[in-house]
Amino acid sequence: MLLLSALLGLTAPADTVPKRIALFPLPLVYYTPETRLAYGAAATATVRFRRDADFPAARPSQFTFGVAYTQNKQLLVYLPFQLFYDHNNYYAYGELGYYRYNYYFYGLGENEVPRELYGVNFPRVRLNAFRRIMPALRQGKLYAGLRYQYEDYDVTTTVPDGQLASGAVPGGQGSRLLGSGLGLFFDSRDNVFFPGKGVVADISGLVRNAAAGAGPTGQTTYSDRYTADVSSYHTLHKKAILAMNYYASYTVGTAPFNAISLLGGTRRMRGYYEGRYRDQNAALLQTELRVAAYRRLGAVVFGSVGVLGNGQTALRLGQPKGAYGAGLRFTVNRRDHLNLRVDYGFGKESSGLYLTIGEAF
Repeated sequence: MLLLSALLGLTAPADTVPKRIALFPLPLVYYTPETRLAYGAAATATVRFRRDADFPAARPSQFTFGVAYTQNKQLLVYLPFQLFYDHNNYYAYGELGYYRYNYYFYGLGENEVPRELYGVNFPRVRLNAFRRIMPALRQGKLYAGLRYQYEDYDVTTTVPDGQLASGAVPGGQGSRLLGSGLGLFFDSRDNVFFPGKGVVADISGLVRNAAAGAGPTGQTTYSDRYTADVSSYHTLHKKAILAMNYYASYTVGTAPFNAISLLGGTRRMRGYYEGRYRDQNAALLQTELRVAAYRRLGAVVFGSVGVLGNGQTALRLGQPKGAYGAGLRFTVNRRDHLNLRVDYGFGKESSGLYLTIGEAF
């Protein structure tokens, strides 16, 4: 989603006076271990509402429609959006999408299994609507609001005699997830795409999520999930920034395997396949040193450590997983400091190449 939402910056010169409504058609190419090479097309609309015409600090809203096909024969159709309204007092973001995908499953917790390839088709709806609170805060903006999610996870193929096919994994033969809850969002970053200072925090509580068909005999299961995703940014030198990300996810009850805590992927623990590690609970610390090298070119080094947990042991601190790597950055839009990202990450008996737009956190 970040790739599509950010690409609008590629088309706007630095001295362009923002229009109230602007539409940009875009080519789409990226690479991740989960998809290999992906290609397609997208169209992004930026909107500044008439109500905010007299408010120069109003952030633009974005709506993007994209279609992509991958080397792994996956189809992605999605509409991410980000909306600011009434002098930034209202903030909403989310996603509407349909995916025909395939993934590898490696087991739950510390119980690793030989990877199982499975196919899945699913529509997804994620909606988050917030109202600004405590406007007297001297630094940053604090929002509170509601969250909603829907995902019909139709597992189409599994490995015969594998864990998913056995019915032992909640949701291994498919599920329909429906949930809602509350959220807080705080943002004091000086730049959305490449912050040099500030904090952004996204805290969520989804209560009594119903997952139809997730039980071993097809019954509905229920779960609560609480997450906190916090990033801080520190300028060490005019050409060096330290970025840190703290993530925690806690699940109560029985949730389908696709809706529990995951480590691995383009954003969390680069170097491992997305969902390489999954369990009820997870905690992660990531750091990244970002250095300006020459004109539009930059370089980074990064590292991460994460742990998993379940209902018996909240977090297994004695069984950490680590990853590290390095990458290059090329600034494709100087006005917003939007970067093309090329990273290579390493984990235990694992590695991955990532080519996309925007920072991992």
